[in-house]
Amino acid sequence: MGRRLAAAVTSAVLAVSAAGVTPQAAASAAAASPATATRAAAPVPCPTPSPPVPRPASPPRPSPPAGDPAHRVVGGPELATPGLVVPPGAPKPPALTATSWVVADLDTGAVLGACGPHEYGTPASVQKLLLAATALPKLDPKQVITVTRGDLDFEPGSSAVGLLLNGRYPVETLWLGLLLNSGNDAANVLARLAGGDTGVAGTVEAMNEEAHRLGALQTHAVTPSGLDGPGQFTSAYDLALIARVCFANEAFRRYAMTERTQIPAQGAQKGFQIQNENQLIFRYRGALGGKTGYTTLARHSYVGAAERNGRRLVVTLLGAEARPLRGWQQGAALLDWGFSVAGDASVGRLVDPGEATSPSPSPVSGRAPGERSSARATARGETWFAGLSPTVAVGVAAVLTVALVLTIVILLVSARRRPRRPVGRRRRPGLLG
Repeated sequence: MGRRLAAAVTSAVLAVSAAGVTPQAAASAAAASPATATRAAAPVPCPTPSPPVPRPASPPRPSPPAGDPAHRVVGGPELATPGLVVPPGAPKPPALTATSWVVADLDTGAVLGACGPHEYGTPASVQKLLLAATALPKLDPKQVITVTRGDLDFEPGSSAVGLLLNGRYPVETLWLGLLLNSGNDAANVLARLAGGDTGVAGTVEAMNEEAHRLGALQTHAVTPSGLDGPGQFTSAYDLALIARVCFANEAFRRYAMTERTQIPAQGAQKGFQIQNENQLIFRYRGALGGKTGYTTLARHSYVGAAERNGRRLVVTLLGAEARPLRGWQQGAALLDWGFSVAGDASVGRLVDPGEATSPSPSPVSGRAPGERSSARATARGETWFAGLSPTVAVGVAAVLTVALVLTIVILLVSARRRPRRPVGRRRRPGLLG
């Protein structure tokens, strides 16, 4: 009886262990879960201006997808909150109108603080960073491309460089038009070119695949420019992952820091100059560039980065109003706050490309969005255990501990009671020793 019980307990322990839970992960989750559970039960409100800034009339907010709970813990369980999460002892973050934001270290990947990092939001033109992350490595900057009528098919009144039908422009000029002037016409041309035979649709498909590869599991692109489309979502955390890849690209950094450029003449049409709309590069010490965004539905979104004393930080924010601070000013305030946080402090991290994978289809895009299960995560004991709720995590940790203790006790008792086999006696076939 003792042996059968011990075998059953041991099998259960081995089954749980095979699923990817290590004793270290169990212990860590059990130790961290009370604070995490408290945060989940009563989220800390993010600092906002006082008195509250009135929200202007805008189209109804789209209903976000149900999502996968595992997506909310990508980067660490502390990030699974709709409220504020900052390291112990960190100064109070600035009061902002943004509905969600993230501050992270571009080099180490440490998330220094966040407000609703995994809350779904509408991207607006910061989605052009995903287009850059997807297509920039594929295209020859010196190639000259001719603008077609379809390239100029975008929402009237939205931002555009001013490309002309049948105009011929170098790809590098199109990237500058995209990043400096948020040109939706430039986005269409670049997406068509990068998509090859599949055109813009192929590039949008590739953008979603790139988001999946990066671990941006709450991001689903419908347009290459960020103009609103049904089912188009992202999160502040996802934007930080995408921005990290962009800022690792030398060409992107150069484009993002370009103050102004000349759009070449086309026949009788004179050339003209465009200026970078991101005021951070003009007004913030150590600025590395970024991207602004706005639609009536999304409100203001922003991504910006800066370097000081050897630290490179990135900020992302969604759903902001332009008063009392514009989007880039809210980004600057977050950068100031981030640089005041200790360099070794964090509440989570930006996962590496390819680290977050999942076999199940995404409720947003219909493709495999990913979860925290990978060979690298398993080596750290951070597999599906990291995706459990705090209560379940404590339960699993307790069961593992009790099961291991019971197994040891039962095996010791069985060993003491087991009669010694007479020397020379042969074992009967079919019996376990």
